[in-house]
Amino acid sequence: MKSLRKNPESEPRFQPAFAHHSEQVVSAPQPLAPARWDWQSVRKVLVVRLRSIGDTVLATPALYALRRFLPEAQIDVLLEDWVAPLLAGFNDVDNVITVERKSAAGRARVARALRNARYDVAYNLHGGTTSTFLVRASGATHRVGYEEYRYSRLYNHAAPHPFELWGRENLHSVEAQLALPGWTGVPVSDLPRTRLAVTPEAAASINAKLRAAGLDDEATLALIHPAAAFETKQWAAENFARIAEDLHERGLAPVAIAAPNEAHVIAALQQHSRASIKAFADLKLPEVTALAARARLFVGNDSGIAHIAAAVRCPSVVIFGSSNVAHWRPWAAAPALIVREELPCQPCPGYTCLEFEAPECIRRVSVERVTNAIDSVLKESDSFPLKQ
Repeated sequence: MKSLRKNPESEPRFQPAFAHHSEQVVSAPQPLAPARWDWQSVRKVLVVRLRSIGDTVLATPALYALRRFLPEAQIDVLLEDWVAPLLAGFNDVDNVITVERKSAAGRARVARALRNARYDVAYNLHGGTTSTFLVRASGATHRVGYEEYRYSRLYNHAAPHPFELWGRENLHSVEAQLALPGWTGVPVSDLPRTRLAVTPEAAASINAKLRAAGLDDEATLALIHPAAAFETKQWAAENFARIAEDLHERGLAPVAIAAPNEAHVIAALQQHSRASIKAFADLKLPEVTALAARARLFVGNDSGIAHIAAAVRCPSVVIFGSSNVAHWRPWAAAPALIVREELPCQPCPGYTCLEFEAPECIRRVSVERVTNAIDSVLKESDSFPLKQ
């Protein structure tokens, strides 16, 4: 257990990733339902959010809402161990608890630790079997999840579907996660943005790596992420090569990143581009956050890295294929656009394309439409407040 808190359509089209908004609202944020217990007696809260990079980033508005509502309480979050470094320096939680992926022994150890912590409230923002088991194993006085989740009988507070709580459909993942604490009396109506911290250590490390690659501290960077989890979400490396050339002509230095097992995507990008592209396939998650925070622009596929860029207010152009745009678009405060080709079969699970020999949804997105989106985002971001 590690403490991180310092102080107790038929035509292809561009779409805004999210309406840019200020957290200064006319009226105070409101919950989605009356309080379900006496919040004055709550001292310790657990939030369980397993799985991916994007899932973790999109849980930060709920964590922020809880911290704002309970400034003196202990708020802990349970993440899978490989993604936990993403919340380094994140002050809206006191402890990041980690569980080993696919380890029965690790889950048992964490379950015992949760039980010993004696939480007053435990939220399940994930809904899977493991997260449900861990929420139940915590023995928290109030265990909260959606009634549609499997094994919802293990909660003693089962919330109705988030569509019902917000009074509309086509919700974003952030809205679905905010609805759970909102149903228990936590103010969430202002829809807080995603947020990540840039640690001094990560900033220093990424600056040193950039200098070693020939980019000084004054270089204006464009961050490119050409990889994706599925073929249905991965725009061609040759297309990203044209984007890198365009960015270079604009005076931006293209920097491409990928995971170690995706290094071949970067190699293909560099091979097809006439522009010099600095590339990294070995960055730690806090370094990725620091790099995105320094970049003038992000261009990439629908991925967890796109959500990191949005969380540090990096202007973004995100290329979508099979995914549900309404649910997974970056929850952006900075200028951002989605570029996609609309097809009747969208959205789909994306594991494979069931309609065509190859995933046409991502293949039909043209370079021209992406460069047009870059034009729009850069122009809009010229008048956008500096990153905070």
